[in-house]
Amino acid sequence: MTSTNPAGPDPAARPKRRTFSPEYKLRIVAEDDATLKNEKGAVLRRERLYHSHVKEWRAARDAGALEKLIDKQTGPARPKKLAAEAENEKLRRQVERLEKELARNKTALEVMGKASALLEMTPRARTEGCRRTGGR
Repeated sequence: MTSTNPAGPDPAARPKRRTFSPEYKLRIVAEDDATLKNEKGAVLRRERLYHSHVKEWRAARDAGALEKLIDKQTGPARPKKLAAEAENEKLRRQVERLEKELARNKTALEVMGKASALLEMTPRARTEGCRRTGGR
């Protein structure tokens, strides 16, 4: 038996998460503080909010952290760096990397030069060098 409904995506749209501005949050907290205890539920129903929303916003307001009232996902983006600053930072990192590479190459050349000098010595010079240093 086959179904008459196609197996495509769900036609119901996925609900979008609500976001609240800091001004809205402060207004709701002030309104909640001003209402009587038995009328607070009416404010929450009207605004379609939970008590936990108001409780969290009040704690942030009392802590003096207005920045905490701004949602992280919808808050203002980090300020962009100027193109020149970004280029300077990139070039500084490149110079630092190249300086490390240069130091490593200089050390390798010194070692290679010393090894080459040892290999080019005549057998007589090698034995004389050993006598001077107290070797064989």
